[in-house]
Amino acid sequence: MNERRRISITTRITLFTGVVAALLCALMATVLMVAIHRFATASLTEEIVADGGRIAIQVERGRVDYPLARRQSRRLQIVDTKGQVIASTQILQGKPPMATFTPGDKSLATSIVCGGVFPAHECNIVAAQRAHRPDGEWIVYSASPVIPWWIDPRLAAVVGGAALLSAAAVTYLGRRISAASLRPVNAIRAELDEINATSLGRRVPVPPSDDEIHDLAVSVNHTLGRLQAAVEQQRQFASDASHDLRSPIAAMRAEVEDALLAPRETSVTKLGHTILGSLERLQAIVQDLLIIARLDAGSPGAREPIDLAELATAECQTRHHMRKRCECPLKPGVVVIGDRLRLGRLLTNLLDNAERHADSMITITVRRAPGDGQRFPHGMAVLEVVDDGQGIDPDKRELVFQRFARLDAARNRDAGGTGLGLPIARQIAETSGGSLQIEDSPRGARFVLRLPLRAPDPVSAPALQPDGADGSR
Repeated sequence: MNERRRISITTRITLFTGVVAALLCALMATVLMVAIHRFATASLTEEIVADGGRIAIQVERGRVDYPLARRQSRRLQIVDTKGQVIASTQILQGKPPMATFTPGDKSLATSIVCGGVFPAHECNIVAAQRAHRPDGEWIVYSASPVIPWWIDPRLAAVVGGAALLSAAAVTYLGRRISAASLRPVNAIRAELDEINATSLGRRVPVPPSDDEIHDLAVSVNHTLGRLQAAVEQQRQFASDASHDLRSPIAAMRAEVEDALLAPRETSVTKLGHTILGSLERLQAIVQDLLIIARLDAGSPGAREPIDLAELATAECQTRHHMRKRCECPLKPGVVVIGDRLRLGRLLTNLLDNAERHADSMITITVRRAPGDGQRFPHGMAVLEVVDDGQGIDPDKRELVFQRFARLDAARNRDAGGTGLGLPIARQIAETSGGSLQIEDSPRGARFVLRLPLRAPDPVSAPALQPDGADGSR
C-alpha cells in the first residue's frame, strides 16, 4: 500500500488561499470589465443616437451638411419614404440600407446588426430615427461597431495584471500568516519531542497571544504536569512497594537458610509458624495493591442504597475480639448510595488504624448534616471514628494518606502495617463522591468521612435536618 503523500498545513492553507484568491480576483476582474463594457456601450449608443439626431434635424430643415460623420468609425445613411438611400458616409456609398427595422410608433429604435452592408463577422450598434419631410417620414440610420468585451487591450492588461497581483499578494499574505500562526505549534512540537522520561519537568513554550494555540499550550503544560505527578507517584509507589515487599521476603529467606544450616534444631511446624507471619504480611500488601490497582483503573463500583449506621454497627459487632473498647451507639436511617464492599473496606481500614493507636477506647458516630448545594445537594452523611490515642500533629495529617507513608509512632506500634490502609480509605471516599479528612479532637485522632446522602423521596421524605436539632442524635 502506497503511503499517503504528506502535505503540510501551511502548504494546504497556501493552496486554498491561492485558489480562493484567484477565483475571487478573476470574478472581480470579470465584474469590473462587464461594468465598464456596459458603461462604454451605453456611452457609445448615446453618441450614435446624438449623431443620428443631428442628421435627422438637418433632413427636416432640408439642408444636410457634409461630411455626414464627424468620426471615421461612425456610419450614417439617410433613407427616403421609398426605401432608397439618399445619402450615406463614404464606406456605405452604393449599398442598400444598413437595417430593415424602423422606429415604428416611436421616434427612436436601436438594435445590433451583424453582417449585411457591414464587413463579415462584424456587428454594429444601429440606431433608427424619424425625420419629418413634406412627402413623408424619412429614416436616418446611424451605426458604429460594437465594443469588444476587452474594451481596450491596455485596459484589459491593467485589470488582468491587477487581478494577478492581488491574487499573488493574498496568497503570499496567507502563507505568511499561516506560517506565523503555526510557528508556536512547531515550537510546542519540538519541545514535546525533547521531553522524555528523564526530563518530565520541562514545559512547552506558551505564546503571548490570547488565542487557541495559547490555550493549547496551557492545556499541554497542565497535562504534562499531571503526567509528571503520575510518573513520580508511580516511581515512588514502586520504590515503596519493593521496599515493603523485600522485608518479609528477606525474613522468610533468613528463616529458611537457618533451618537448612541447622535442620536438627528446628522442625516443619516451628518453621511454618515463623514464616506464616511474613506470609500474612505479604498477603496483606498484595491484597492492598490489588485494591489500589482497581481504584486507579477507575473500575466502577456498585450503586446501591446503604445505611451507613447499619454498616458501622455490623463492623463493630464483628470486632468482639478487639482489645480496645468500641462504642457505636448508632441509629439507622442515614442512607447513602455506593458500593457496600468498598465502604466496608473503608470502615475496616479506619477501625484497624484506630485499634492500633487507641489507648483504650474507639468511638464511632454517624449523623446527618446539611449539604452545600453542589457537591452534596441532598445533604451529607458524616461518619466519625475517634480514638483516645496520642493523635496526629496537624502538619502530618496529610502525610498519613500517602501510600506506604507511616509515622514513626505507627512503625513502633505496628511493624507489620502496610502503609496502604488510609490511602485506600481516602481513595474509596473520593470515588464515592465524598471526602475523608483528619480534624481536630480534644484527644487522639478524629477521622471524618463525608458522603452525599441519597436523594429523598419527593412524596414521602421529610425535610432534611441535621441530627441533634431536636435534642436527639
